[in-house]
Amino acid sequence: MGYLLLVLSLLSVFVSGFGKRLPILSFDEGYSQLFGDDNLVLHRDGKAVHLSLNERTGSGFVSQDLYLHGYFSASIKLPADYTAGVVVAFYMSNGDIFEKNHDEIDFEFLGNIRGKDWRIQTNIYGNGSTSVGREERYNLWFDPADDFHQYSILWTDSQIIFYVDNIPIREFKRTAAMGGDFPSKPMSLYATIWDGSDWATNGGKYRVNYKYAPYVAEFSDLILHGCAVDPIEFSSKKCDTTSQSLELSATITPSQRSKMDSFRRKHMTYAYCYDQTRYKVPPTECVINPKEVERLKKFDPVTFGGGRRHHGKRHHQSRSSRSEADTI
Repeated sequence: MGYLLLVLSLLSVFVSGFGKRLPILSFDEGYSQLFGDDNLVLHRDGKAVHLSLNERTGSGFVSQDLYLHGYFSASIKLPADYTAGVVVAFYMSNGDIFEKNHDEIDFEFLGNIRGKDWRIQTNIYGNGSTSVGREERYNLWFDPADDFHQYSILWTDSQIIFYVDNIPIREFKRTAAMGGDFPSKPMSLYATIWDGSDWATNGGKYRVNYKYAPYVAEFSDLILHGCAVDPIEFSSKKCDTTSQSLELSATITPSQRSKMDSFRRKHMTYAYCYDQTRYKVPPTECVINPKEVERLKKFDPVTFGGGRRHHGKRHHQSRSSRSEADTI
């Protein structure tokens, strides 16, 4: 009976508006502190969590349960001002259990120098396939440090969809050729803030400057809605039926697809499928979109195969002049 309730609620969610009708958990109901001691602070009776990074340590939390498929979401407000080298992550992983063949589904937020925008990166690993690297990177149509915005992961047996404010920004479908490279083992949900100075901003050129610390990432509207599994047996009788029904809920409507295509056309700055410096032949799961190829060639002609770089001046529209209607 429990899986029927889950299925019905998920169907309702995806028909009427992503995540709006799902229960929001307090911290103690679904999470535990991962690291950071006093750098994790609860607010609003546990409905909001602040994670901070200072010279001493970062911080993070983790779900109390392991999940096999589901919908996972949080509203996040990122640190402002100079944030170079800072990494905020909202992701699923089982690396603590499967050290050599772990699965992972990532939202990573990469800080920047003053006056430059935060960047968002998504990534997917299955069965320890970290050498492939399935990264995509994007700019956003808003300043994620100004206010809270919702970031969500839908994970089913056959696909993964990333959402920003209920707009799908990436759809990743399982293919037979991938084998075990598609995440298929139970995972926990994590949220962390940490020092990624060695790589996060311009390949490590700009590092965390602790003069601006503490860096505080704020989390609220925490949603864990999926199939919790036994942490020892990694199984649950209701998971198979739940996963099959989740597939019905994961259909992207024509309106949503239009918004996703618009977002990717205007805001995607990197996609591994088109990186000719890494892959002479795209990985088997890649679906090539000619419009995305052409845009990325203009953005980075060396990486994406359009020829030599051009060093002419480029016009940048100010963020204040943009609106969601213009950019999505």
